[in-house]
Amino acid sequence: QVQPVESGGGSVQAGGSLRLSCVVYGYIYSGTCMGWFRQAPGKEREGVAGIAFRGSGTFYANAVKGRFTISQDNAKNTVYLQLNNLKPEDTAMYYCATNFICPSLVAVPLTSWGQGTQVTVSS
Repeated sequence: QVQPVESGGGSVQAGGSLRLSCVVYGYIYSGTCMGWFRQAPGKEREGVAGIAFRGSGTFYANAVKGRFTISQDNAKNTVYLQLNNLKPEDTAMYYCATNFICPSLVAVPLTSWGQGTQVTVSS
């Protein structure tokens, strides 16, 4: 069983930066899509960024392209999300996930989820 565990959320002002980390416990097959979703109050959960485990492809939602960067450390089973130039509309609970569809960033019934980490951006 795979279990993602996130860390690194917080509160920043608009234009600021944060770095989220996610350690994935359990065995991960090469090519498995790993990454981040987010859910703002009153909105549906949406895919933010994905990366193929032990692969080179990265995928982003249009809303975050050019501002967020996803990366991984395969030796540590860890995926990171660097959030730059944050906007108030980025405020959400961010969830680490594994085993979802890339590049469309769509969850499936077998997607594994972390507990979430809050990101709050003030104007």
